[in-house]
Amino acid sequence: MSGQRLDIAATDQGAYQAVLAMEGYVRSSGMDPVLYELVKIRASQLNGCAYCLDMHNRDARAAGEDQRRLDVLSAWREAPDLFSGAERAALALTEQVTRIEGGVDEEVWGALAEHFDDGQVVHLLMSIATINVWNRLAVATHQDLPGLG
Repeated sequence: MSGQRLDIAATDQGAYQAVLAMEGYVRSSGMDPVLYELVKIRASQLNGCAYCLDMHNRDARAAGEDQRRLDVLSAWREAPDLFSGAERAALALTEQVTRIEGGVDEEVWGALAEHFDDGQVVHLLMSIATINVWNRLAVATHQDLPGLG
């Protein structure tokens, strides 16, 4: 890679503000901050977004997340004792919404009802949608990591 291609915020503040508005909504939804970061990290792993992985791993640690859980997050199914049922349901949803290959299957959707009410599912979906927008923008523009640009 040869550096950042485009600075969206500097080029079109309105476009940047639109995505920030989504982010603001999700942050104000009352979603557990650690779960919020796990969702963001898992989607960013799937999308290969170094910028977002760097940011959200730091944010997760600042929110009190254990480094061991972050270390194995990409293989969370292999470490079920490290993640709660609610976290596993949210991570499964994150993977299926991020990949969107055939939608979300009934097993994953059904597991959500065990841990989240409809409003919380909306917040999860908005969180997943928002991080996927950020990932696509950062990956497409080769967004520089902080301190490396």
